[in-house]
Amino acid sequence: MKILAASDVHGDKSTIEKLVAKAKKEDVDLIILCGDLTFFENDLTGIIGPFKKLNKKIIIIPGNHESFATAEFLAKQYAPGVYNLHGRSILFYNEIGIFGAGGADVGLFQIGDSEIEKILEKAHEPIKNAKHKILITHTPPYGTTIDALWEHVGSKGVRKVIENVQPEIALCGHIHETFGKSDKIGNTTIVNVGKDGIIIEIKKKEK
Repeated sequence: MKILAASDVHGDKSTIEKLVAKAKKEDVDLIILCGDLTFFENDLTGIIGPFKKLNKKIIIIPGNHESFATAEFLAKQYAPGVYNLHGRSILFYNEIGIFGAGGADVGLFQIGDSEIEKILEKAHEPIKNAKHKILITHTPPYGTTIDALWEHVGSKGVRKVIENVQPEIALCGHIHETFGKSDKIGNTTIVNVGKDGIIIEIKKKEK
């Protein structure tokens, strides 16, 4: 499976056009948008539609610029093939399990550490036996290079889930200053995918 993952597009049409072109060039199977799809929900148009035209599966989660209800609305508006993974999981090819939660502890639409931890634990349960696991959140885990500004500003709840579950990859956004940076917690590679996006390839494990 080949994935394009990006975050924090904030409704910017030129950014979305570049990501669409990248997805087309790389011939990805799946597009993941890790929150802050809008700029304070000023405009919901032209965000999912351009990706939908590629006829690829799309996963979204809300950030702190849009409500959980708005993410659900966008997923339903462009269904089928578009999934809001806030508090949910999905299994591809019987072995790639993706689970996630949106929001952050700042902004208009906030979520606390203990709540996000509970949401992720519940979302993980259906795909707990997947050979490959990918975690998607808007906010980064606490105590990494990805959440380091004047101090560490990430989520301790997200970090706890990563430590307990050890997904193969954890994708996030939110902190613009660390776009493109990566780090590790145990065996998990964490990436702030940023608005330019990254390409990820998941290969089947040998039996």
